Amino acid sequence: MAALTHPTSAHPAASGGARAVPRVHAVPQVRPRLSAPRLPGLRHLGPNWYATVMGTAIVATAGAGLPLDVPGLRAGCVAVWALSVVALAVLLTARAGHWLCHRDRARAQLRDPAVAPFYGCLAMAPLAVGAATLAVGRDVLGERAAVVMDAALFGVGTVLGLVFAVAIPYLLVVRRRPAPGEVSPVWLLPVVPPMVSAAVGPSLVPYLPVGQGREALLLGCYALFGVSLLATLTLLPLLFGRLLLHGPLPLALTPALFLVLGPLGQSVTAVGRLAEVAPGAVGVPYARALGAFAVVYGVPVMGFALLWLALAAALVVRAARRGMRFTMTWWAFTFPVGTCVTGAEVLAGRTGLVALEWLAAGLFLVLVAAWAVAGWYTLRGLLSGALLAAPPVPGPVTVRTT
Repeated sequence: MAALTHPTSAHPAASGGARAVPRVHAVPQVRPRLSAPRLPGLRHLGPNWYATVMGTAIVATAGAGLPLDVPGLRAGCVAVWALSVVALAVLLTARAGHWLCHRDRARAQLRDPAVAPFYGCLAMAPLAVGAATLAVGRDVLGERAAVVMDAALFGVGTVLGLVFAVAIPYLLVVRRRPAPGEVSPVWLLPVVPPMVSAAVGPSLVPYLPVGQGREALLLGCYALFGVSLLATLTLLPLLFGRLLLHGPLPLALTPALFLVLGPLGQSVTAVGRLAEVAPGAVGVPYARALGAFAVVYGVPVMGFALLWLALAAALVVRAARRGMRFTMTWWAFTFPVGTCVTGAEVLAGRTGLVALEWLAAGLFLVLVAAWAVAGWYTLRGLLSGALLAAPPVPGPVTVRTT
């Protein structure tokens, strides 16, 4: 047995009483295994970081559509668009490194019902950047390059959005059945990307040949609109019931209430922009009906969006008075509000109401302020390393037995 456990130990000679002679074994050379660098700073980088790209790109898109002539606004929107392109490229690279070097953590995030819905942001980020590219990026790239870039990002974002709209709810259903008190606004994130595609797609319709191509893209965007709208309508009652029956959300999660504005404002934007390009894609009777639908649908939904905005803002003020600190959920103040800006812009264009123009301008000021605050705290957290640090481990719980 000693020879099995210690290969270089002495063995008895064949003559019996002779002194043991140590046997020398050649030690095989083992080549060192090449492994990817661990990149510890990326271990806790989650898919929620794509919200920074979305929140930045929507500032450029919303600013470009304002019905007001503000000096320097266009140049500022171009600068913000360029920042969103750089942010998307950097974040895609960083997330690829996260999956390569920290696959265990990445898989754990995908199985976590609190983190997995944020994969919807991965689909919406390229869609938002693509929309900003065609809106203001053409000033730098030229129209042809902007159209190609927008089409590529639209295709990628739409495919990812449809995949996540099915896969993430499937994982939530199969791997965990949350209690009613665990309903969260982040559940909306996987089902919103098709609505973003429906709002971005119309800008590409005029660049397709007249006929089947334009009509297919137009009706396809309406189908994406229906996918997201009906899924949203199934989740909103659950969220509102959770607030009424179980009280306010935890402080850190309270800003996520603004996520409800995303599908609302984006749906108004979608039907408005689809109605704008409908005359060149479908017959006159259908185009007129779609134009009327944009107003008949858009005005009531925008009214509900403003109601929810007031409710969410009141709960955020309450949370702030109770010590709410900055987290990445603060980026929920940006993209959802931006969709309300674009929704008010298309309604103003279709109705000619000055009140809607001022509503769009006022919401845009809120958007810029929220983007500046969230961006400042994010930059400070990155420089200090706090945002990419491991989450704190809960301390031991002491239980009295007497």
